[in-house]
Amino acid sequence: MDPVIVVGAGPVGLTLSLALAAQGVPSVLLDEGPGTEEVRLARTVVLREDTADLVERLGAAHLEKDGLRWSGWRSMRRKQLVRDVPLGPGHGGSRDAETSGDVRDFGDAGDSDARSGLSLPAPLHIPQHALASALRAAVAAAPLVKLVPQSRVDTLEQDRDGVTVHTKGPGTTWWRGSYLVGCDGARSTVRKLLDIRFPGRTAVERHAVAALRAELPWPDEAVLHRQPPWRGGGAEVSARPLPDGVWRLDWLLPPRGELVTPEALIARIRDTLAGWCGETPPYELLDTGVHTLHHRLARRWRVQRAFLAGDAAHLLGALGTQGLDEGIRDAENLAWKLAHAWHHRGGDLLLNSYQAERRAAVAARLRAADQSLPILRGGGGLRTLVPGTVRGHDTLLADGHLGHGALGAPPSYSHSPLAPPHAEAHTTVGTPPGAPVADVRVTAPDGTAVRLRERLGQGHPLVILVAPGTGVWDRRHWLTAGIMPRLVEAVEALPSPAELLVTESYPGASAHTVLLVRPDGHLVAAFAGVRPAELLAAARAALGGTPGAGGGDEGGESDENGEGGDGERRAARAPGPRERVHADRSARIN
Repeated sequence: MDPVIVVGAGPVGLTLSLALAAQGVPSVLLDEGPGTEEVRLARTVVLREDTADLVERLGAAHLEKDGLRWSGWRSMRRKQLVRDVPLGPGHGGSRDAETSGDVRDFGDAGDSDARSGLSLPAPLHIPQHALASALRAAVAAAPLVKLVPQSRVDTLEQDRDGVTVHTKGPGTTWWRGSYLVGCDGARSTVRKLLDIRFPGRTAVERHAVAALRAELPWPDEAVLHRQPPWRGGGAEVSARPLPDGVWRLDWLLPPRGELVTPEALIARIRDTLAGWCGETPPYELLDTGVHTLHHRLARRWRVQRAFLAGDAAHLLGALGTQGLDEGIRDAENLAWKLAHAWHHRGGDLLLNSYQAERRAAVAARLRAADQSLPILRGGGGLRTLVPGTVRGHDTLLADGHLGHGALGAPPSYSHSPLAPPHAEAHTTVGTPPGAPVADVRVTAPDGTAVRLRERLGQGHPLVILVAPGTGVWDRRHWLTAGIMPRLVEAVEALPSPAELLVTESYPGASAHTVLLVRPDGHLVAAFAGVRPAELLAAARAALGGTPGAGGGDEGGESDENGEGGDGERRAARAPGPRERVHADRSARIN
């Protein structure tokens, strides 16, 4: 079968190709650029716990050297500290900053209200060029990924069996693939060739940005200061640390007007550093820029065998939300579905679920941001007189920056078309169906003990038995002890190979609970005991039907309504010169 064509070698395209390779699917990665990254310290990204974990699992090395996990989050308003949130390494998914973690909330009057508990998981702050370079190094070591620089797509055709694209560049040629994914950014050529609309809002927020090396009062802590009391502070300024004493500073600019000249930016820097430090400390200015944020959402994310992901499908970023986080989640969601279809010729239900799940998740994120913007950026009015307003506004902003709540938490696919119907055997655990599972410690039947996330991304479902006391078991007899033989038999009967794991405990689960987990780590269902029939039914639903059945012709699906496109008409043409060279192209790709 032909490889998958991935257009665009930014972080999302690189992640997708690596995720496909991890599941045994070859890909051709068409890079419009020269294959190198421009060093820009003012262009950074913040990865949440789940997305940072994914790129590290895929082989992106040295992220901890090039990036920094914050030790805390500090919110201020005027001269007052509003909130101080310690951050640290975390496992088990996101937690609400209002209900967990050792959060010191100082309120409007400055009274301390300490809450005990574990620290919240720290995001990873890293320059985008460093992240892309680490992913490129992983791609270079992946034999199933062919990276082709200076290849600009200008033609895209589809038929029942695959996708054909033409590229301009030094090696102008035609390429043949089984599927195609456009990860080519906000001005996506693939999106335009597929004639997909990209409506939304322009210039939702504007920020002046500076990267500098200086010594600030909060080493390794991220700071958000609203309404700073000094001249030139503007409505909001943030400081996010990087390694080696480097900081990225962002000043929120008025929606229109204000021209950011070099002189004005230097004045902002000096005034801000003086406001935080008492006087302007020595600093080294490394990079500057103006960052304009847009909110847009593509109408469709799939046309027959072609898909969109990352900035080609959506733009967001206001109020601390991270568009790259969502792009990496796109790649993780789509990779296992393409891999299943590639290996087993799965049907349309599975492939269509990518748009159904991911577009709905990003749309909800955009709605939450759009609803919060008038509250947070409107200013004045009765809102400023309502008790608790400062803390409420700070919670919204912290959600976006730290990855919690409607603005930042990992998505749940509770209404996915892959969700199985409820059955009496289903039981309730601490994770709702469709949500990401907790990253508990698990043991494989061969005795290997790892974190659950380390078993994700390999293209197969996971079946997890909750069995307290397994630490004293003789692992040589696991498969023949207690309920294990029946569970092993049930797992072997699933429509796709699955991995059986055992855990001592899982949040909210009683002994002998059985969890079915998708390859991307989202819970399908939990069962009270070993229920072979119900487990089989849930696995079939989660995979879009049994392999090779239940999906119809995957090449004839042109939109989310299931209406056939022109794939059948194109397939009926007499072979032309492009078709005649497909065999030669496939040989060259492989």
